[in-house]
Order: sequence, then C-alpha cells, then structure tokens
Amino acid sequence: MRPDFESVKNNPEIRTYITQADASLAALGFTEHSFPHVTQVADRCGYILESLDYDARTVELARIAGYLHDIGNVVNRVDHSQSGAVMAFRILDRMEFPPEEIAIIISAIGNHDEGTGIPVNEVAAALIIADKSDVRRSRVRSAADVRTDIHDRVNYSATRSDLVVDPEGKTLTLNIQVDTAISSPMEYLEIFMKRMLLCRSASEKLGLRFGLRINGQNLI
Repeated sequence: MRPDFESVKNNPEIRTYITQADASLAALGFTEHSFPHVTQVADRCGYILESLDYDARTVELARIAGYLHDIGNVVNRVDHSQSGAVMAFRILDRMEFPPEEIAIIISAIGNHDEGTGIPVNEVAAALIIADKSDVRRSRVRSAADVRTDIHDRVNYSATRSDLVVDPEGKTLTLNIQVDTAISSPMEYLEIFMKRMLLCRSASEKLGLRFGLRINGQNLI
C-alpha cells in the first residue's frame, strides 16, 4: 500500500516530534506551532493546489509537506527548515516513500522559511503561502503578553483570516480582519512584510498575483 497523508498524520514518531517542537517554541516564547497550526497549513496547501487543478498525488504531497514543515523546531529554531527537511527525509524513507516524492517534500520543507526560502517548486510555493498566511488569535499562548509582544499582539488582533484562490482571475488573496483596538494593519506589515513578499514570489511561481487585504483595504 502506497504511503499517504493519513499514514503520516497518524505516525506516532511524527506526532512526538510535532509535540516536542511546539514545547521548545513555547519555552522560547513563540506562538503556537502544534497540531492546529500544522493541520491548517496542510489543509491550505491542499486547497491551493486543488484550486489550480493539480493532480491528486501532488496535492497529497503538499499536504504532507505542510504537516511536517515545522518538525525541525525540535532541534533549534535557527535553520529549522533545513533540519526539518533532513528529519523528514529519514522518516519518509523509512515509510518507503519513493525518492522522487521525498525530494519534492523535503525541498518544500527546506525552503519554507522567509530567511532562506525560495519557491523552488509548486509544493514549496503552496507551503510558503499556507504557512505565512496562518495568523489568528488562537495561536497566542497567553493574552497577558499581548501588550508587550508585537507578534502576540498582531496574532491576537486577527479575528478572521481567509485565503482565497481565484483560478480564473489568476489571483490569490489573503483576507484578514483586524481588531484595531488591539493592533493596527501597520504593525502587521511591520513584522510580516518579508513574509508577504515571499508569498508574492510563491504566488507568481503558481502563476497567480498575490494580494493582501486587511479590513477590506488592499495593501499589496
């Protein structure tokens, strides 16, 4: 039986790495990177490529990359995309994924971070967009930190976040609703502009024009 997304999702080794990676990030003061995050990223990866009529196996590989993309945080936050790619290679090889599929997945994982990432293939492009678009209140671990930490404040202010692919119009739009009593669109751009520019490059890889809309206003 060919390994698939469900076999990855239910793998106890993988679930342990995701749990421990999030625990490490919690100790460092980062927002939630556990199962809600990786599941949403996997789902958005699938949505992006399905909307563009990619074949079912490519969609599945994108979902797998989305689910595994942050396991490298169990090693260290620094260069976590590269360490995560190496970890994913070992896991997927043991699960008997074909080398050509492993190559696609680990290339995407190794290129998802805004510091070093490049949309080297369509799966990598989908992963970049799915990961960088996950801004939401529930990622904040403690509301008490909202006043002092800009990342927590921006995430906490996001009351809604939707990703919309329009294949006919060749656009991909991130729509965010921000509670301006907590944070401002300017603060979002202050900390996430580099991520949004990477999303624009990733969208272009998929033949789309990227748009960022906050509170109904087009910012990119």
